[in-house]
Amino acid sequence: MEMIIHLDSDVFDVVKNGKKDVEVRVNDLKRRKLKIGDTLIFLKRPNDDEEIRAEVMKLDYYDTFNSLVNNYEMERLYLDKFSKDEWLNLMERFYTKDEQKLWGVVAITFKKLN
Repeated sequence: MEMIIHLDSDVFDVVKNGKKDVEVRVNDLKRRKLKIGDTLIFLKRPNDDEEIRAEVMKLDYYDTFNSLVNNYEMERLYLDKFSKDEWLNLMERFYTKDEQKLWGVVAITFKKLN
């Protein structure tokens, strides 16, 4: 299976340079279909004019982003200039606490293919 993931340009660049190797999302119906060995296609926003392909290497499940964040270095998740508290606030702008409670969250460890 292939899954498209849109990334802002600064985050895309961290994936491109190899520092970011974990993508985190709410574990909704779309993400629940992911399996080890599947392909992620990262597209660079705003124009989706650049892509990176990656293979899913590992899937780790957590109740909330708060329970996930201490298990990873920040640059593996997002950008090293962000503190864990800043990252948690940002994630809650994308996914509410109710969504996290309903679905849980998934940490997708990946390896770039190109």
